[in-house]
Amino acid sequence: MDLPVFTYLTELLFPRLCVVCGDRLIEQEEWICLHCLHHIPRTNFHLDPDNRVNQLFYGRVPVEHATSFFYFNKGSQYRVLLHNLKYKGMKELGAEIGKQFGIDLLQSPVFSSVDVICPVPLHPLKEKKRGYNQSWWISSGIAQQMKKELSDTNLKRVTATETQTRKNRFERWQNVEGIFELSRPEEFSGKHILLVDDVVTTGSTLEACAQEILSKTDAKVSIATLATA
Repeated sequence: MDLPVFTYLTELLFPRLCVVCGDRLIEQEEWICLHCLHHIPRTNFHLDPDNRVNQLFYGRVPVEHATSFFYFNKGSQYRVLLHNLKYKGMKELGAEIGKQFGIDLLQSPVFSSVDVICPVPLHPLKEKKRGYNQSWWISSGIAQQMKKELSDTNLKRVTATETQTRKNRFERWQNVEGIFELSRPEEFSGKHILLVDDVVTTGSTLEACAQEILSKTDAKVSIATLATA
């Protein structure tokens, strides 16, 4: 079928380009080309219960399983995915990659058994400034692919904190201690909750979220992040 003239001109003047390699996208592609999607450095941690992301939480908080979709390293072209998602307003990119992540998670008996997808919340002031919560967009893609409930109002960040970027592990924990609140514990009671964030480094933020849920309910918690260093 021929493209409408307006669509053809738009594509000609403002071509859709892959956010990773910069090549022109074809009709079936969204945000990232199939070649770059195929070569994304997947961790496959969802199939490995002894993976290094899961190990981050050993002795800290009792999670069922923890995983990340792909590795990002200094100099890797895939770092641009996170940068564009978090700082360049490309929120829909989070949903698109989240769908791909959801395909992998469904391969795992642990992750396929989750009941609710819960994004790590931003403080309202920070979300207003950024315009969106990137973890919500990732979660929306995962929830859509896995056909799971998405909960984005129960777990709340009640205290604004400084950026975690230049803090060590202990400082990161101090920075997030007691900043999350579960508004309606009964909604998570008896369920398997999947906490979702964009990146995991020390795991302090995710640990604080999991502790809040586990201290208020008899829920189970697993963790999934888009990337790990």
